[in-house]
Amino acid sequence: MKKTVYLSLGSNLGDRAANLREAIRRLAAMGVVAAVSTFYETEPVEVTSQQPWFLNCAVALETELMPKQLLSRALTLEQSMGRRRTKIRGPRVIDIDIVLFGNAVVDTPELSIPHPAMQRRRFVLAPLAEIAPEARHPVLKRTVRELLADLPAAPGAVRKWEQS
Repeated sequence: MKKTVYLSLGSNLGDRAANLREAIRRLAAMGVVAAVSTFYETEPVEVTSQQPWFLNCAVALETELMPKQLLSRALTLEQSMGRRRTKIRGPRVIDIDIVLFGNAVVDTPELSIPHPAMQRRRFVLAPLAEIAPEARHPVLKRTVRELLADLPAAPGAVRKWEQS
């Protein structure tokens, strides 16, 4: 049975846009890429020193994979694109986070769905609201649109990316 999964993708090393496009292309092997948001340029948050700005987007993926299978495949995709986990929240070629997985709630040491910080991250909510404004957080019982509207002004600029 297919589920609609929402992913947050980010890149801040190399050709960021090409990295996002390549990851989206490879995600098609895991299901049907049903929607992709505009790319957003975002200021790093949490770990900000000596780190380039990110490009982020949201992807809707229709998949028959189970959550842990999708996580495993996403981690393999990241690694195959050159992601090396040397510093927590450090610079990365590609980062793929499972934000929502249908109405599933998963809480294991390896995986938390919905993503535990999504409601505090404008760089996740702004692109996600573009493709799934009515998607509902299964724990908070609020839509992505509502979560974004209620997000206080916080550090970390988020703006639609103007390709140069």
